[in-house]
Amino acid sequence: MEKLLIIKTENCPQNHKCPAIKVCPVGALSQIGFEAPLIDSEKCIKCGKCSKFCPKKALILQNI
Repeated sequence: MEKLLIIKTENCPQNHKCPAIKVCPVGALSQIGFEAPLIDSEKCIKCGKCSKFCPKKALILQNI
């Protein structure tokens, strides 16, 4: 089953550096200032580490 990583910006406080960026094993997440993180879908391997780590549940790995 295909998966897709999405960001629920309404769950992201956008007032600090995103801690989930550090757990991505392939560097698929980036952030500009304190904005919600950006996903590089070319790099993302859809492992779910960031979505499990995100304390606000703003990163969601969903089945499509």
